[in-house]
Amino acid sequence: VRAEEADVLIGISDLNLQKEIKKRVCNWNAIWWYGDRKKHTFSSRKGFAGMGNLLKVLTREIENYPHFFLDFENAQPTDCEREVWNQVNAVLQESESILSGLQAYKGAGQEIRDAIQNPNDMLLQERAWNSVCPLVIRLKKFYAFSLKLEEALQSLLESLTCPPYTPTQHLEREQALAKQFAEILHFTLRFDELKMRIPAIQNDFSYYRRTISRNRLNNMNLDIENEVNNEMANRMSLFYAEATPMLKTLSTATTNFVTENKTLPLENTTDCLSTMASVCKVMLETPEYTSRFNSEDTLLFCMRVMVGVIILYDHVHPNGAFNKSSKIDMKGCIKVLKDQPADNVEGLLNALKFTTKHLNDESTPKNIRTMLQ
Repeated sequence: VRAEEADVLIGISDLNLQKEIKKRVCNWNAIWWYGDRKKHTFSSRKGFAGMGNLLKVLTREIENYPHFFLDFENAQPTDCEREVWNQVNAVLQESESILSGLQAYKGAGQEIRDAIQNPNDMLLQERAWNSVCPLVIRLKKFYAFSLKLEEALQSLLESLTCPPYTPTQHLEREQALAKQFAEILHFTLRFDELKMRIPAIQNDFSYYRRTISRNRLNNMNLDIENEVNNEMANRMSLFYAEATPMLKTLSTATTNFVTENKTLPLENTTDCLSTMASVCKVMLETPEYTSRFNSEDTLLFCMRVMVGVIILYDHVHPNGAFNKSSKIDMKGCIKVLKDQPADNVEGLLNALKFTTKHLNDESTPKNIRTMLQ
């Protein structure tokens, strides 16, 4: 076998093995030959692996050190991925409109202040109420999307952790699902970064709840309660009280997935997360991989995904991500982030500092804590 940067020359007479290699390494450009018979080629340049990956696939060396390339830009679903991919894709198609809606959120701060300062001015009370109600409907939409995202994440976890394949094999075989998993994490960190910059969300919702309670005491029925009843308001209140509500939703979803699937070893889930973190780190620190990205945005995408899976791992694994026994090279991951422009990674470093579970454990090495100070 001779492996080069983009082309692999393979001489194997076993037809079944040929088919298996084509299936496992389908994104390579390869030339096949059979003894003295005429050569023929198949080609699909989706950028799947780097030099020597074929040998690693055959020898399982990759299980110990996942250096394969996850194609976050071009991966397309295979037939076996299609059903889950379609389900998750229907959810992800809403993600940009959710982010646009959050980005455009201006709040009703002025109207609320005017109403509070002039409690007897019914015109100002009505103006504040009419300003807040559409915002509450929008906040309900964001919350409802978090529930869809939770369901989508659990479907992906089920696909990427189920026997008989290892997490590494799943990520290699099911690149399109791995890409969707990454897109969910990318969306989650973007949503939470935006939400943290909009204090008006909690102010608006608090005003809404106070007004609803006051009107209920006065036996007034309001149409909006058909949209956001008391139970829904309670759940939304808990959601928006979190500094990073979407990340909290995913952490809880991942923990619940592990708890509910008692026959599935915990390692299947944590190894899936740690492998994704390792692959992202290697891709970010290896020029041969970053040079394949068609867009500079893919760098930030990779960083967000790496941080997202680290946080999920830290919440799910009993010892967390920072422990010396962790399968994630935390020192290497933090270094990769710190090597990027500060403006691009400040929010991600803060996410590691403030949304992880085990950073401040005694078992966390001091040098790791120091790197995140």
